[in-house]
Formats: sequence, C-alpha cells, structure tokens
Amino acid sequence: MSFAKQIVVDCRGHLLGRLASVLAKELLNGQHVVCVRTEDINISGSLYRNKLKYAAFRRKKMNSNPRRGLYHYRSPAKILWRTIRGMVPHKTARGAAALDRLKSYEGMPHPFDRKKKMVIPACLKVLRLRPERKFCRLGDLSKEVGWKQSDVVDRLENQRKVKSEAFHKKKLSAKKDRADALAKVKVSAEDQQILEAAGYA
Repeated sequence: MSFAKQIVVDCRGHLLGRLASVLAKELLNGQHVVCVRTEDINISGSLYRNKLKYAAFRRKKMNSNPRRGLYHYRSPAKILWRTIRGMVPHKTARGAAALDRLKSYEGMPHPFDRKKKMVIPACLKVLRLRPERKFCRLGDLSKEVGWKQSDVVDRLENQRKVKSEAFHKKKLSAKKDRADALAKVKVSAEDQQILEAAGYA
C-alpha cells in the first residue's frame, strides 16, 4: 500500500487471518488504518467448525482469578482487533503505538461512509479460497457466541445503503447532464484560441 494519512479498509469478503497480517505490517510501518464492515469478514472452515474452535478458546481462562485475564471478545470489530494484536509486539512501545493507529467498526459509521474505501486483493476470499471450500461470516460466528448488536448493525446498514444508492444515482445524472451540456456548447474560433492558450482546450 502507498502511504496515506489514513486508509479506510472495507473488510467485506476478506479472509480474517490474511487481512490481519497485511494490516499488522502496515500499522508497524506507521500507517493509520480504519476497518469498517468487520461483521462481513470471512473465515475459512464451516460455521460449526469455527464455533468449536471458539468454544475451546472460551475455556481458556486464568485459573486463580478469571477476571484478570484472557478476555474473549464477542464483537467482530474486537475479534479482528485481537487477531491483529497477536501479530504485533503489543507489549513494546512500538507495538502499542501501532495498535493505537488501528480503529475497527461494525457497519460503516458516519465519517467513514463518505470516505474512499479500499480492498486488499491478496486477502479476498474469492481470490484466495477454492470455490468448493467451506467458509463462514465473522458476524454469524459472533452472533452465535453472544454478540447482541447484530440486528442493530443490519438495520443501520440497510438505511445507509438506501441513502448511498440515492446519492450514486444523483451523481450519475449530474455527470450525464454535464456531458450533454459540454456536447451541446458552441465556442467561437476566437474563444477557442484563448482557451487553448490557457491550456483548457
């Protein structure tokens, strides 16, 4: 990735581990990263298999005082955050600073729904996973293990998509109107010369 002030990654259709490894490297290089639509991340393997893996993970706790350690995050944004944390030396100052440059969200909250999003082709499920292989959504896994905001996120996403489609149609019609106006306009030879001299021909 080329260095930018902040990059917004649309996580839909990306594989969890591959996405986490690419983003971990970018964060350590000093890049600010925002991950949106984390509930649409894919994980290889069936939902049943991944539920078994998560159940085994949930059993791991501190023996003397479970409140002290091994927190099992349920929300997709926190699961992605924890996956990336495992790929960063988070106990050093450099690693802690890298994690501070990461923000992850379910859905697409306000400032980022208006920003340019990017995908990472090396992490896309359609390009990396054989078509006959099983996979599941991170949002479905989270819902199964105790994440309660799934319905709220779905409702907000449906509202956002309606507004987004209206904006896109308006943008396309404005572009068409401008092209039609440019095709119809007549410029005199004298004005054409002035425009060419100014570099607008």
